[in-house]
Amino acid sequence: MEQNKILSGQEISGRDNWDRKNVDKENSDKTNSDKDNWGRENSDRKNLDKENPDEKVLRTKAFHKKRWLWAAGLCSLTAAVIITGTLVLRKEIKINPIFAKGYEVQGVDVSHYQGAIDWEVLSQQNLDFAIIKATEGSTHVDERFLDNWQAAEQTHLALGAYHFFSFDSEGDKQAASYIDTVGNLNGKLAPVIDVEYYGNKRNNPPDRAEVVENLSAMLDALEQHYEIKPIIYTTYTVYNDYIKGEFEDYPLWVRSVYCPPTVLFGDKWCFWQYMDTAMLDGYAGDQKYIDVNVFRGTKQELEKLMIQKESVLASF
Repeated sequence: MEQNKILSGQEISGRDNWDRKNVDKENSDKTNSDKDNWGRENSDRKNLDKENPDEKVLRTKAFHKKRWLWAAGLCSLTAAVIITGTLVLRKEIKINPIFAKGYEVQGVDVSHYQGAIDWEVLSQQNLDFAIIKATEGSTHVDERFLDNWQAAEQTHLALGAYHFFSFDSEGDKQAASYIDTVGNLNGKLAPVIDVEYYGNKRNNPPDRAEVVENLSAMLDALEQHYEIKPIIYTTYTVYNDYIKGEFEDYPLWVRSVYCPPTVLFGDKWCFWQYMDTAMLDGYAGDQKYIDVNVFRGTKQELEKLMIQKESVLASF
């Protein structure tokens, strides 16, 4: 009985070894099959990669393409801005007239440069006011002032007379010259003082304290005589050099021929000279251009800057 049991154990062990070998063979076959499958998958992936580039490569190419397009667009925009800016500075492109159309009250300023003016013709071109050069410094009178003044009075235009301020003359003497030349301003706009650089003054600016002293003297003399605050005409540079912080309570007439005045002066202005290359009918001087302006307000508000002594006296 014991020997049979041993033989039975050996038989069992043999069967176990046979089963294990079969299992190992199956596992080996499975492993080989998996390897074959992996090899085929890897081969398929390689073939797929050959047919369709890696997604990362595609994204990289797309990014570089977008960056190139963005750079090209930026370069084009920059070039357009530079070209447009150059044309604006050369006054070949005029943007100011577009903005100026939004103002109700339009006008011109003139001097002897416009020569003989047919005021009837000039005044009929959508104009509401005209400011005429009268004097300069302490002695000079514009050669066309008297003719312009008398002829313009026959039109519907609101009139004003301006003085070209000299950095080399005493303020009270300049005021006296203006008063003697212009005389009565009843029914006319307040006197105007044009303060801007001339000659070599831009490169050799006068002393600020001296300019403020003489300009103050002239403004005070005119205000005392005409009983109204004069209007100051100026450029951006001169405004910052002499006017800003000193004469803030005076009506301001600004020159800004390249852009709207709010860009340079904010809301500190009432008149705007928006173009010095306008061409209108009615004058025959050597200068073919004429300065055009707008008033920041209504016609009724413009009247507040006019001297009304006669109408006030007539009411009593």
